[in-house]
Amino acid sequence: MSGYTQIRYDLDGPVALVTLHRPEKMNAFTRTMMAEIIDAMDQADGDDRVRAVVFTGTGDRAFCAGADLTPEGGGHVFSDPNPVEDLSDERVRDGGGRLTLRLFQSKKPLISACNGVAVGVGATMQLPMDMRLAADSARFGFVFARRGIVPEAASSWFLPRLVGLPTALEWCMTGRLIDAQEALAKGLVRSLHAQDALLDSAFALAREIADNTSAVSVAMTRAMLWRLSSLEHPMLAHRIDSRAIYRLSRSADAREGIASFLEKRPPAYPDTVSGQMPDFYPWWDEPDYQ
Repeated sequence: MSGYTQIRYDLDGPVALVTLHRPEKMNAFTRTMMAEIIDAMDQADGDDRVRAVVFTGTGDRAFCAGADLTPEGGGHVFSDPNPVEDLSDERVRDGGGRLTLRLFQSKKPLISACNGVAVGVGATMQLPMDMRLAADSARFGFVFARRGIVPEAASSWFLPRLVGLPTALEWCMTGRLIDAQEALAKGLVRSLHAQDALLDSAFALAREIADNTSAVSVAMTRAMLWRLSSLEHPMLAHRIDSRAIYRLSRSADAREGIASFLEKRPPAYPDTVSGQMPDFYPWWDEPDYQ
């Protein structure tokens, strides 16, 4: 896909910037936007120049005001003229969930720079991102119960892991708007920033990763922390991290990491996620990987 109409995709050195771009609609989410973000993620994962991806919204009012329920937004399950009775039908799948599952699969670290209101899918799409920064004027809303529906985008899996079950229950059951200070206090966001400093702060974090770390190490670390932390016994994590340590300790990146440390110089890691991921990655595709 090229010629995006509802997002912008820009490269700034090792950082890809994805900007939700429907300013006249407060960057409201559509099926087109979903497809464009997924395509942008495919671009970022396939480009070894990209070491991190930053997400933000156009303007200073909204990151994303939720799903666009108007005809202009492409329709929605609320107003589907051809309802599906078979719940296993592919058409039943939630578009927000399609997006968050793709973000979850990313090989690159994902950083949200939430520049304003983030409601519904505007909030839930940020949950699989690895770090969330917010403007001090940002607000979040898991408003589904106030619309007669339920949390989507796999947020029932992501949100309790980030803020704890009691907070997730309260936020989703009340559906109230959460200000930036509460989001920070409960761990939804990492830090708050003045609007005009938000994007620079997100880029500084992205470049700290890009300048100092191995791309392969980061990709493996991201996959391990997201997946292994929810397993039922630490032995299951031990099996994967043992394999990862064994393989990566013999890599060119490991040699460079040690040499640059001993020589007190910045590292220049040669390995790439397109060519040097460990031979057992992705381990979760194997039914008996444990």
